[in-house]
Parts: sequence; C-alpha cells; structure tokens
Amino acid sequence: MTEARSAILDRIRGALGSSRRSADAADQVDQRLRSHKAGIIPNRGRPGNAERVAEFTAEVERVNATVAHVTGPAETAREVARYLASNNLPPDVKLAPDPTVTNIPWAEQTMLNISQGPANDADTASVSRALAAVAETGTVVMMSSPDNPTTLNFLPPTHIILLDAAEILGSYEETWDRIRGEAGETAETGGFMPRSVNWITGPSRTADIEQTLLLGMHGPQRLHIVIVDDEAT
Repeated sequence: MTEARSAILDRIRGALGSSRRSADAADQVDQRLRSHKAGIIPNRGRPGNAERVAEFTAEVERVNATVAHVTGPAETAREVARYLASNNLPPDVKLAPDPTVTNIPWAEQTMLNISQGPANDADTASVSRALAAVAETGTVVMMSSPDNPTTLNFLPPTHIILLDAAEILGSYEETWDRIRGEAGETAETGGFMPRSVNWITGPSRTADIEQTLLLGMHGPQRLHIVIVDDEAT
C-alpha cells in the first residue's frame, strides 16, 4: 500500500471513529469473503452436460449471436475461415496470444492473414478464448490477461470466441467459483482478480435511437462462438 493511500484511509478511519484494522479483523474479513454463501440456483441453472450446451446455444442465438460446433484444432481453424468467407468479411484475423488459440494450425488449414496481440482500430476480426460460459443466459466470460487482451473483445467489428464445451456452466454462481479458482491458480495475479472480467451476452447493441435495435454501436457488430466439443480433447 502506498503512503498516500494509507494516509487517506487513516483519515477516513479517524473520521469514522475507528482505528487501524487489527490482524484479527482482517482475518475475519478474509474468511467471510472466502466462505460466502452462493445465491439460490433455480432448476434452469442445473441442467446436465448435454442440456447445458443445448440451452447455451439457444440463448446465444436468441441474442443475435451465432454458434458453431467443432471437434478439434483443424476444424476450429476451418470454421473461423468459413464464417468470415460466408459473411463476405476480410480474411484478416487478430489472435489472442493464448497458446490455446495460437497453437491451432491456422496456416495449414486456412489462407487467413494471421497476426496476434492486442487489437487496434484497424483490425476487422479477432479470435480469443473464453474462460467459461453461462448456459442460462448465453453469456461468455472473458478474463483479461497478457494472453487474452481485453481490446480483442471490443475493438474489431467481428469477435470470434473459442469455448470448450466443458466450460459451459449452468449458472452465474458456478461461473464465479470458476473465476475465483482461476485467479487463485494463476501466479501472475497472486490470488487477486484480473484487471477485468467481461461478461458478454450477444453483440453490442442499443435501442436508444427511436427504440430501434442497432447492433455494433459500442463494440462488435458480430459475435460468433465456436464450441469445441469434448471429443476434441
């Protein structure tokens, strides 16, 4: 903690009539955060494996995104190329540096122009990897890191997300447990949450203008989710 921040917090505690937290009080707060109770999970958030994938797919399509199922890295590369070609989009793709994404045989399976790293305003399409997804709302969860720059989620007008079928969870409560587990396992974060966790449900949209739904106003106009089925592992 910086000296300036410590001084500010000390003044706030003084104004509230409290002293600096003791070690015991800090331990109590930490224990309370770690042993929090989950909210009520409805039956809709407790489907079986096959039902989770089907429910997630239905919810994704309901919010104007698209879904494809593949069974391996080669098929993943071909699906990305197919999606861009079928929508008459440029064959230029910015990849997340995540090894799960970069180890796909792009050059062997496609003629896409591939680069990797954070997105900029010249990029037309991005491919990144989701940490998890929520079946009951069709939401994908993106955890920021050097391997998954947040700019890939927002700058290119076309966002393609790779998602393992096994990472489709039933509810938000399960997903938060997955996020906390990932943060605790990652040495880079030291057990803390990353800089951002983005929950994405469909492409960017607004109805502010005469109540007319417009896509792509504040982010990607197109969202395509490629689900890598369990057989691929």
